[in-house]
Amino acid sequence: MILIGLGSNRGDSAAIVLEAMDRLQSFALGQARQSSLWRTSPVDCPPDSEEFINAAVAFEARHGLTPESLLGQLKLLEKEYGRAVKPERNAPRELDLDLLLFDDEIRQSADFVLPHPRAVDRLFVLAPAAEVLPDARWPGTGQTIGQLLAALCSDERVVKLDASNVE
Repeated sequence: MILIGLGSNRGDSAAIVLEAMDRLQSFALGQARQSSLWRTSPVDCPPDSEEFINAAVAFEARHGLTPESLLGQLKLLEKEYGRAVKPERNAPRELDLDLLLFDDEIRQSADFVLPHPRAVDRLFVLAPAAEVLPDARWPGTGQTIGQLLAALCSDERVVKLDASNVE
């Protein structure tokens, strides 16, 4: 199972994330699972950064898709939404797509680490991820995403949005 984290804090973030979630369906074999939208506080961002809209999408990879090819496609999609090629770390952005999991694949290189190295420490990642894959085991931890979420202590502000409070 593939797990992708989505985020935006520039522009019409809710609309951008919803559209990007739908576009990720093109990589899926069968129907992708989509989380709710979550309004989250910025983490390790420049001062005065706006809140984020975050979400997660999970799916089985269509035939021939590799972690490297998917990552390349995710970067192209980010660029379509205006993300700079080499953005300032954690700067405001229209769309951020993180490849969190790709089955049990592990990668460790200068520009690609899989599973995502900081995801298990971030409430804004685990809350939406637990909506779509609560029982998936996170490689290297022996724990499910739901267990990781339950054990996480964080001062992040994370609020699940419903249709009536999505801006």
